[in-house]
Amino acid sequence: MQLPSFLRGGLVSPFKLRKLGVLGMNARNVHYIARYNDRDKYPVVDDKLNTKRAAKRYRIPVPELIAAFETQPSRTRVMQVIEPLQKFVIKPARGSGGKGILVIVGRDGDDYVKPSGSKVTALDIQRHVSNIHSGLYSLGGKPDRVMIEALVDFDPVFEKYSFEGVPDIRVIVFRGFPVMAMLRCSTHDSDGKANLHQGAVGVGIDLATGKASHAVQRGLRVDIHPDTQMPFSDLEVPGWKDLVSLAASCYEMTGLGYLGCDIVLDHKRGPLLLEANARPGLAIQIANGVGLRTRLEHIESMDLEQLEKNVEERVAYSMDYFAARNAR
Repeated sequence: MQLPSFLRGGLVSPFKLRKLGVLGMNARNVHYIARYNDRDKYPVVDDKLNTKRAAKRYRIPVPELIAAFETQPSRTRVMQVIEPLQKFVIKPARGSGGKGILVIVGRDGDDYVKPSGSKVTALDIQRHVSNIHSGLYSLGGKPDRVMIEALVDFDPVFEKYSFEGVPDIRVIVFRGFPVMAMLRCSTHDSDGKANLHQGAVGVGIDLATGKASHAVQRGLRVDIHPDTQMPFSDLEVPGWKDLVSLAASCYEMTGLGYLGCDIVLDHKRGPLLLEANARPGLAIQIANGVGLRTRLEHIESMDLEQLEKNVEERVAYSMDYFAARNAR
């Protein structure tokens, strides 16, 4: 059911939201996260190094890991690793919400250039690594490990839909079935980060076609990217079925019944799993203009035979049943 425009920026009763098929935070936590996600599976997704290891076992492609530091690395060791690199990403293994991710896209003499064009020094990078290790960005503030990854060469189809950052695609997967997807496009407001709370644009994606169906920024509907002025009506994600299949296969990889899969589209390698999330947010409903609850309840109503479908069968089912044309 398409959400009406009065939901954006106004107060709506819980009864009306439920009638519209909107999933609230309490219902998500109690009926889906607590019920379908075993806590002993959380370490697979709460630690990005663990996610990479699990993805390797299941042959799920991920961005290349250049180095990982289990303990506080020396300044010399950090500089030895990044010295030959022009582009790279430094991130915490247990970070959340995009915090602590430093993207470097070039060099200018002894300085390192960020996507915004601003520069950081070698001392800044060493300080950032120290902050990650001390737990400044990690879940619960615990000491963390430092990862250095190769920068994704994102597909040029997104160049006009993202500003100073790499767009990613989130797919909600429930009991192995993809149920909703959105593209997160960075903006000047979001400082190049694909974080909706910081001003990125959320673009609802039709599960059947990979085409944009709806877009919002800060909860308000938008038709064009605020920085590039490109209309979202022309946006279509290439290789869509492969991307949805990758998301669906994360069900077997993680063992989690309700999860969000964050995927980037590399120009040469295709879809890559950035991370999986055991507690995905609910803004995807606003981005799509459609409530999640009705879709989740449909999957819950399936019998055992339907739930035992393989990845290919689950993807085919979702792409047909949850197509935008069906308005479910």
